[in-house]
Amino acid sequence: MATDDDTGRGNDGTGSDGTAERRAPVREGSDLRVPSTPAGRPVDWRRVLFVSLLAFCLWFVLDAPTLQHNAQVSPVGIRRTVSLDLVGPIAAVTRGVGLGHVVTGLNSLLGRKGNRPGNGTAVIPKRPSTPKTTTPTTIPLPTAAAPVRPSPHAELRVLVIGDSLGIDLGNALVPDLLATGVVAATLDGQVSTGLTRPDYFDWPTELATDLPVDSPQLIVIMIGANDGQDFPGPPDIPYGSAAWDTMYAARVSSFMTEAASTGAQVLWVGMPPMQDPVLSSKMATIDSIVQQQAAKHPRVTYLSSWTILGTPQGQFTPYLTTPGGESVNVREPDGTHIAPGGAEILSRAVIAEFSQLHIVLPK
Repeated sequence: MATDDDTGRGNDGTGSDGTAERRAPVREGSDLRVPSTPAGRPVDWRRVLFVSLLAFCLWFVLDAPTLQHNAQVSPVGIRRTVSLDLVGPIAAVTRGVGLGHVVTGLNSLLGRKGNRPGNGTAVIPKRPSTPKTTTPTTIPLPTAAAPVRPSPHAELRVLVIGDSLGIDLGNALVPDLLATGVVAATLDGQVSTGLTRPDYFDWPTELATDLPVDSPQLIVIMIGANDGQDFPGPPDIPYGSAAWDTMYAARVSSFMTEAASTGAQVLWVGMPPMQDPVLSSKMATIDSIVQQQAAKHPRVTYLSSWTILGTPQGQFTPYLTTPGGESVNVREPDGTHIAPGGAEILSRAVIAEFSQLHIVLPK
């Protein structure tokens, strides 16, 4: 006679109350009983698409100022124009309601500082000062017979200006000059700027603001890393054309004239070789134009950094060996910016050039 087991189930598959019972499938070759589960429902693709679009829109709104900046400094053309038209209104709203600070805060928490000037190196802020109440007099040009000898009571006033590479230099040069105790140095660096795109940043206007505030006796300029691109029109003037060379030479010359207009001497530091051969070729062209224009201005001196930060043959190198045999990292991993070690080497070269300008600093 059939008997019920101790669970109350009958051998015929019915429960103790006589009702039919669903049994769990038995895995073949095993005595384990696996409970059955309902089949998984397919994911609704419309829901996935909606969430993805929502996430994209949120990112687009929060990061709109960065996207606008990238479009502003991109090469002239239809793509840039369309990008600015699309991103501009959104970026204005993002700034207006302060949403841009959300991205900045998150990047700070995550340690992302890649967009900082100088490729992540610390930036010395422009020293606050007040405009002089009197019009600065023309500064006599130092000569071998009458060199300038600054002292703690009569400091040499130096203004350092430039793009992100100029900031790299300034981060080393300004502290080195201040350490002499006889120099008052100021850094005005602007990332992603140059002389070809006054629509993005107008350096002549910025310099016109700096001159009466700082009354510099010497201006150190390092600009050009972003200048190898078309001049915006209409009509656009393409980089590499004879018309471009002529216009760039005119802008460089005009900027030199403005810098020396109050009697200051100007020391223009050229761009170094770059890891990217195309960009390096552009820098060579720009350096050549700047050097030619400097030769026409009696108060302007050109200092090439081509072999200071490159090999003796003027090739790119990420490391240099000091006379003492020490290997120094001189360039950042992006192959463009100047590493702190390279900035210090370039700073020393700039200060060494002071003697050629008949400026005598204490040793």
